[in-house]
Formats: sequence, structure tokens, C-alpha cells
Amino acid sequence: MQETPDFDPEAQARSLLRRSRQGALATLVPGSGDPYCSLVNVASHPDGSPILLISSLARHTRNILADSRVSLMLDERAEGDPLEGARIMLAGRAEQAGESEVEALRRRYLAAHPSAEAFVHFKDFSFFRVRPAGAHLVAGFGRIVDLTPDQFLTDLGGAEALLEAEQGAVDHMNEDHREAMNLYATQLLGAEQADWRCTGCDPDGIDMQSGAKTLRLDFPERVTNATALRKMLVRLAAEARARA
Repeated sequence: MQETPDFDPEAQARSLLRRSRQGALATLVPGSGDPYCSLVNVASHPDGSPILLISSLARHTRNILADSRVSLMLDERAEGDPLEGARIMLAGRAEQAGESEVEALRRRYLAAHPSAEAFVHFKDFSFFRVRPAGAHLVAGFGRIVDLTPDQFLTDLGGAEALLEAEQGAVDHMNEDHREAMNLYATQLLGAEQADWRCTGCDPDGIDMQSGAKTLRLDFPERVTNATALRKMLVRLAAEARARA
């Protein structure tokens, strides 16, 4: 499918991955191989791949531990007929996070789902990452396309300094620059005024959330360290104020 000025499948796929907070997870029942589908909360890794926090008591977790192949559907929760909204189906494997990954995944997940603080430390809960092998995007009539991971995941190569500084940057934006967050949302993204807060940043953009509403602000160019991130956020704030 050819991209058109009003349809960029790669950008739409990335946006859905970043903004989604719930999805339908399909796993395989051990022995029979029957499909099993369940509703799960999701957050996004800095590269855009989904993060799950699931209990070993849940059937889908037992299924994953026996066979890591999964499918995950995410949709934009459009008002009206849900079939008119965009959705993306990921196929891949769900891998349990190693000890070195857990803290970063916990921060990302709790930023998206603060209520999970009540059980995130329970011994039966573990973090998993869905590592996609491919995706199927349905974005409306005639807008159906298959994508490879390099088309919708963010390349983190060379961005180690940014990832290390991410939590400090998120905290700084939320504590000292809520006005700028609201300007990004209203002036650059056309959203309604609300208590917008930053939930994450990566080389390609920042994620924002207010209650159940989520936004993705893409950067005009890639950033890979804290200095470049600060300059980009100042630049975008100036652009938003000029529009206001």
C-alpha cells in the first residue's frame, strides 16, 4: 500500500503502540493448542514494544510460560462504531523480564498505570515484554497493511544517555513544567485542556496522559541525550506558545 499525505501507516502504528493502555491478549492453551483471549493492561517500552504486568495465577501467564507465542490487539477506542477506529494486531513472543530490566519496566508501567502500585510488588506478578515479529494495521477502509518491527519500533541505538536520563526528565516536566505540557497538548496536538503529565520519553517523542486519555507528541527530529531533549522541549514549548 502506498502512503498518502493523510495516511502514514508506520506513524499510525507507532502512535497506537504508545497511546494504548489496554489490549486483547491471545495465548495458546498447553496441550490442546486452543486459543485463549484475555484483557490486559499495557504500557510501552522506550522502543514502543508492549509491557505487561501479569500474575502467575492467571491462565494467560501459565499459557505464556508453556508457549511464549502471543498475539496482542490494540485499538484507539474511538467513539461510536469501534470498527471505524484504527487497530493494530501484533504477533510475536512474550518474554519475562530479566532482573536488569525490571526496574525500568516498573517505572514505565507505573507511569501509565499508577493504580498498579498497590500490587506491583506482589510475588506472583511479573513483567513481560511482547517482542513483535510483525504487525497488521487496520486504519480504515482500504487502509490495511502489514508491517515489520523496524517500521514501527523505535531504534534505541546510540540513545543510552537519553534512556538513563529519562526518569529525571519525566519528573522535571511533571513537577516544573505542567504549563508546557498543557501547551503541547492543546496547541500542538489539538487536545482539550486537562491535567496533562508526561509518562515517558524516547528518541522519537514524548508520551502524555490525563486520566484515561493519552497523547503522543513526535519530535521533528531524533534526540539521543538529555541536552538534546531539553533543547527540543524548549523549542516545542516556544512553538506552542507562538500558536497560542
